[in-house]
Amino acid sequence: MGNASTAGDPWKAFFAPRGVAVIGASQTPTKLGYGAARNLVVSGYPGAIHFVNPHGGELFGRPMHAEVALVPDPVDLAIILIPAAAVPAALDACGRRGILAVILGSGGFRETGAAGQALEQECLEIARRHGMRLIGPNCIGLLDTHLPLDTTFLPLPGPIPGDIAFLSHSGAICEAVIDWARGQGFGLSRLVSLGNQVDLTEADLLAPTVEDPHTRVVAMYLEGVGDGRKFIEQAHLASRRKPLVAIKVGRSEGGRRAVASHTGALAGRDAAWEAAFRKGGVLRADNSEEVFDWARALAWCPLPHGPRMAVLTNAGGPGAIGVDALDANGLSLADLSTATVASLHRFLPAAASVRNPVDMLASAGPVEYAGALALLLRDEGVDGVMVVLPPPPMSTAADVVGAMLPILRGADKPVVVALMGEDLIAHAARLLRQARVPDYRFPERAATALRALWRRARQLQELPQEVETLRGIRPASAAGALSKTTAGAEGFVDSMTAAQVVSAYGLRVPQEILASTAQEAESAANLIGYPVAMKIASADVPHKSDSGGVRLRLGSAPEVARAFDEMNASVGAAHPQARILGAVIQPMIEDGQEVIVGVVRDEQFGPLVMFGSGGVEVESLGDVAFGLTPLSRGEAEWLVDSTSAGRRLRGGRGRAPADREAAVESVLRLAQIAVDHPGIAEIEVNPLRVLTQGQGAIALDVRLRLEGQTR
Repeated sequence: MGNASTAGDPWKAFFAPRGVAVIGASQTPTKLGYGAARNLVVSGYPGAIHFVNPHGGELFGRPMHAEVALVPDPVDLAIILIPAAAVPAALDACGRRGILAVILGSGGFRETGAAGQALEQECLEIARRHGMRLIGPNCIGLLDTHLPLDTTFLPLPGPIPGDIAFLSHSGAICEAVIDWARGQGFGLSRLVSLGNQVDLTEADLLAPTVEDPHTRVVAMYLEGVGDGRKFIEQAHLASRRKPLVAIKVGRSEGGRRAVASHTGALAGRDAAWEAAFRKGGVLRADNSEEVFDWARALAWCPLPHGPRMAVLTNAGGPGAIGVDALDANGLSLADLSTATVASLHRFLPAAASVRNPVDMLASAGPVEYAGALALLLRDEGVDGVMVVLPPPPMSTAADVVGAMLPILRGADKPVVVALMGEDLIAHAARLLRQARVPDYRFPERAATALRALWRRARQLQELPQEVETLRGIRPASAAGALSKTTAGAEGFVDSMTAAQVVSAYGLRVPQEILASTAQEAESAANLIGYPVAMKIASADVPHKSDSGGVRLRLGSAPEVARAFDEMNASVGAAHPQARILGAVIQPMIEDGQEVIVGVVRDEQFGPLVMFGSGGVEVESLGDVAFGLTPLSRGEAEWLVDSTSAGRRLRGGRGRAPADREAAVESVLRLAQIAVDHPGIAEIEVNPLRVLTQGQGAIALDVRLRLEGQTR
């Protein structure tokens, strides 16, 4: 038997199958096979439903076939809910039957240890042999509320039809979200529990999910990704079409190993995720509640044209909370036009505040709320409105909402409602949800939803930028310098080699001379000119200043000779096993501003680029931003401008503007080094001295660590 109509199209088999077989269907109500069979029937799925159980019998008025080979056409999708040990044989039978889409709901695989992992791998090999695609194992399945189709075994009732899709690595989260969504009055379009992702992953599911016409927003619960680059690529494509919102759990750095550079120390795994979400166009929520707070706003509201928001309320305190929340979320209070202010004055009490926030006082009811909201939405200086509505003393919240609904339905700007309270606002909340107007219990949550809308608007305004070809780079020269060096115990090369590598990519480095004796150091300093800087030359001492390996502002030959001897003795005592080549003499350069530029290779996402405040206190300052390669010029500019160090380059408060363009160029060139040379694990310029505008930047100290070295 065959299933020609779904050949080569696994998504149709998963989300629009002509028939579904439940392998492991059971007459016992406490078994998962019973739950999946029940949900499939109760969902109203219009296709053929088949049950498979070796004992035969009947379930929900349908026969139970002894084996999948006996299941009649059509059948495109199989749900397997049997003990793990029996899954490979069942999977092979599905392949021979011509079923190309399978949901492995069974547990007992990778999550249980090595034996389970081996069993999981066996299932993958069987699937590949037959050309099948798998969701799971250890998952609850998927559902589509609009077909409708429910392959899960979760308790009823299921979700109400809606426009938010949910992809989750956790089945338990799916169950909670379905119940919570019903209580909050919003529906789901699709839900997919991914489980162990032996085959299909969240990256694979993004494209078919955004193609679903009923889905307006894709929400995600993520614990990790198997292929970071694939996830970014697919997220970027999907986010150009529909908003993506995600929560990523496991933000702490408790499991991260110690690293040997500032860049590595600051580039925790969460920094890589932040950069990945930004590059992929995913809006990252801080908690589970925010995911759906934002998703509802993104699904139901038009996008704002700017960050200027108005606050409308009947109480000063809640209005003030709303104002603070807007500011905390990077939004601003709109300046109301003279005409708007005058119109508000005409129908509000004389004591009302009409300057934004608009406080209509406690007596405000349906007429005042509706009239003021209409005026605010007509004001060209207002990009969106937060309505803050505690229970009004002289009317009901439902009456107020009822009066606003005609205005809300026709609004071309986003309106979110902070409906404060519980019992007294319950009916009003139902009215808003029926009208697809997002409501929140407190202004803080409403403000984050407005921020998500503005971020989405900016996302769509930002045109994708091509990664430009850099001029004047010499990859072969960099590779040659690396091939001739011997890395130290921690994988670092000597500073002179590191300087050669960045110089080959167009970064400016100071003149430097290697001196192996105090006399050579004197001669070098005389040649360079005083004052000079002296640094220990050793691949085994990457943190030179920690052991006295840096001396600055040396102003004479005797001072240089003395510093050379003292520095070698100090470093030798601290690192008795280190191979010390001598000292590097450089001109002392103190003009300009210190920043740090670095790259560290993240295991999931590849080279991660850092820019921020430089110097020895970089880790304590924490003023850094990260981006993933390949970097466009716009992304490099964002890295620079999103830090205090980068903003200071523009000058102000008595400072002359520094050469910001040189800093941006340095970021691009360092990123390109990591792309071109995958053998480099970390590279860091600290400090990069950014000179006055038009004078460029100088890489004063460069550290470079090779891959495959112990730390």
